[in-house]
Amino acid sequence: MTDFTGKFKLTSSDNFDEFLKELGVNFVLRNLAKTSTPVVEISKDGDTYSLKTLTAIKNSEIKFELGKEFEEARMDGKNIKTVVVADGNKLIQTQYGDKEVKIVREFTGPELVVTATVGSVSSVRKYARQ
Repeated sequence: MTDFTGKFKLTSSDNFDEFLKELGVNFVLRNLAKTSTPVVEISKDGDTYSLKTLTAIKNSEIKFELGKEFEEARMDGKNIKTVVVADGNKLIQTQYGDKEVKIVREFTGPELVVTATVGSVSSVRKYARQ
């Protein structure tokens, strides 16, 4: 199984504003999100993963076991149901709320590629392993 743990810093972002718009995030929060350079830290303790997203504006953390649904407070403040599964070198997160969101985190060694999709809009963000 792929080692999903590590620390990753954002290096590029494509179509993130359009993704946030489709999600319904307001103008002010979108602009704050676009200007931040998040660091993602993933750790594992037993069967439980911790995924922290650290920004200058707001930090978030989700803890999960693969394949088990849990409640998540999304960065936009909405509470939703989420499930994360592993598929090869990918962690696939599906959020069920007002809109279904799929977040695919692909681990390629030195890089983490995150593709987030809501409706017909996708954003690709790349992170370098620290």
